[in-house]
Amino acid sequence: MGAADVVPGVSGGTIAFITGIYARLLGAIKSVNLDAIKTLRSDGLQAAWRHIDGTFLLVLFAGLLTSAASLAKLITYLLEHHQLFVWSFFFGLIIASFIHVGKQVTRWDWRTVTACMAGAAIAYGITSLAPAEAVPQTWYYFAAGAIAICAMILPGISGSFILLLLGMYGHVLSAVNEVEVLLIALFLSGCVVGLMAFSRLLSWLLSRFEQVTFALLCGFLLGSLNLLWPWKQVLTTYTNSKGIEKPLTQQNVLPAEFAQISGQDPYVLGCVLLAVAGLVLILAIEWISNRDA
Repeated sequence: MGAADVVPGVSGGTIAFITGIYARLLGAIKSVNLDAIKTLRSDGLQAAWRHIDGTFLLVLFAGLLTSAASLAKLITYLLEHHQLFVWSFFFGLIIASFIHVGKQVTRWDWRTVTACMAGAAIAYGITSLAPAEAVPQTWYYFAAGAIAICAMILPGISGSFILLLLGMYGHVLSAVNEVEVLLIALFLSGCVVGLMAFSRLLSWLLSRFEQVTFALLCGFLLGSLNLLWPWKQVLTTYTNSKGIEKPLTQQNVLPAEFAQISGQDPYVLGCVLLAVAGLVLILAIEWISNRDA
């Protein structure tokens, strides 16, 4: 999940869903409430720890933070120097994720089809927006964490891309790379607040409208493919706060058109093989999860 959340366009929630821990994750987060405090007072620390599934949460978030911190520099490097290959690999991941989530919908009727189409339209619209570049004040890190975490636990919508839209992606990565403890703490505090609120809403939707919610999540995955298409034409650029020119608006193009416009090799075979590798990886994870269940 940590590795996925570092990449704009890939959701940690997708990985949680595929590995079979999604429902447990939502349940554990939701259990951090007033009842947990009452249990702590009446029955002690061990009972409260069991109430919130503490060991699961500790291991999960330790892995998430470790992976995000260790991969931040690597992902930044790969996106700068091997962008075609990175997007191709994750394009395959999302296709496989779409297949996996689609299997959870046992009956496709007008409601689930409509929800899937709506999810695809929402995700496509979000991924078509141009990223901003914020001048960060300290409190921005808290707000960005609270908003982005909602996307991080939704399969199909990337919290990192939400940070891009908020203009905070580069600033948050910089804070992690430079170990700015205060800014990281503010961001994580925002994540906790947003996670507590949004997990309850999502759990309620899954308990009341399970099939429609799964179909909506399926649409989110389908719509997010717009962002991950490897070959793009840069239409406009902007200069970020560090004086580096970045793409502002882009449109998807075919490999041949990409080669003509950019003068670069589209590496079609390599990109296709990496997309297949991403597809096979997720299907393998799904197979292992089902075997161990």
